[in-house]
Amino acid sequence: MEVKAVYKYARISAKKMRDVARAVQGMTVSQATDTLSYTPKKGAYLLNKTLKSAVANAENNKELAADSLFVKSIMVDEGPTQRRTMPRARGSANMIRKRTSHITVVLASKEA
Repeated sequence: MEVKAVYKYARISAKKMRDVARAVQGMTVSQATDTLSYTPKKGAYLLNKTLKSAVANAENNKELAADSLFVKSIMVDEGPTQRRTMPRARGSANMIRKRTSHITVVLASKEA
């Protein structure tokens, strides 16, 4: 049985987020939560939030125990990029890209 949670438009670039996602893939939920809570990155906080949402979905919607779940996959896709301009010398301008990402966490039970 698989359960998923999606966090859309997270204000972090997908490249930075994928480093954190690779670290917890394949772990049990308790191991992943411990690892993410002690990782000093913004991506770890956002991923932990999404992981807790997936566990809540499993418990409430599918009636699965949190102890029997593991992280099957984490997909981090690029979201839309907000473009801003910053004035520079001699009347020119530089582009500032504020990147976003979509985080999808898929949990599966060990029995299945």
